[in-house]
Amino acid sequence: MVKSFVVLVLFSCLVTNIYSQGFNLPSKGVQVFDLKDSQERNQATFYSEAHYENITGLTNDVWGKVSFDVKDVKSTLKGEVSISVSSIKTGIEKRDEHLRSISWLYSEKYPTITFKIEEVERVDVVEDNLLKVVVLGEFTLRGKKNLVYAKTTMKYLPESEITKTIMPGDLISIVARFEIKLSDIGITNSLIGNRVSDKIEITATLVGSNYDQK
Repeated sequence: MVKSFVVLVLFSCLVTNIYSQGFNLPSKGVQVFDLKDSQERNQATFYSEAHYENITGLTNDVWGKVSFDVKDVKSTLKGEVSISVSSIKTGIEKRDEHLRSISWLYSEKYPTITFKIEEVERVDVVEDNLLKVVVLGEFTLRGKKNLVYAKTTMKYLPESEITKTIMPGDLISIVARFEIKLSDIGITNSLIGNRVSDKIEITATLVGSNYDQK
């Protein structure tokens, strides 16, 4: 009898994890989160590991919105995040100037980089308020659009006295990681392969609030 009960519980948990497509929280319906943080906690970084030099770039000039039905993230997740090219810093001013130049990111003509969610490939429930999500997104850099897969964690934090110290409203915390190739967006340079890697790792760490819709 005990064994049967244990098996039933385990089976129930397994079924819940398989078919659950969203957060198991009291919040309901479609929520819209503004990812613009006046305190500049949001950031996007890139990392290049090349033969002679490793480079890390960082920007806090990040904005965008994401929306989803709390109970059905798989079918409803939408969003777009942007950063300004001119705000990216690598720690060396001269290198930053080169980065913004026509040979590299060409910030004068293409001032923003964007990532737009096109499709949700997978949702795994880690905890009631924590999901691991794989999304297919359209990444736009220098006017070139490429589809990339991003591994993402999404944590939903209902408003509390603690979250109010960050910002009002329910919060969504997002960490997304993906890779691009400079050659895929038409950037070719003699430095690629030696001082700059063709493969660039990108990480976005974001927090947003649904305060305006409450």
